[in-house]
Amino acid sequence: MTEIASPHMTYPRILVLGVQPGTPPFRIVEIDGQVVGEATAVTDVLEAAAAFGITVHDLDDPDVVRWVGGDKFTWTRH
Repeated sequence: MTEIASPHMTYPRILVLGVQPGTPPFRIVEIDGQVVGEATAVTDVLEAAAAFGITVHDLDDPDVVRWVGGDKFTWTRH
């Protein structure tokens, strides 16, 4: 067998980290491994992506956006 039998790992360009305490609570957004800002709502994530020329068609696509510590609906600490 000449092929490697390992799964292909993809790394999305957008990474949204877990909710941080603040007034209001926020999530840190990274694009291409660089911290680009804070988001308090999904629209902030989309605006940051657009600023870097990224069009997001599906916020649930793990090849595009990785949500850490929650999903696109998680904007407060539990």
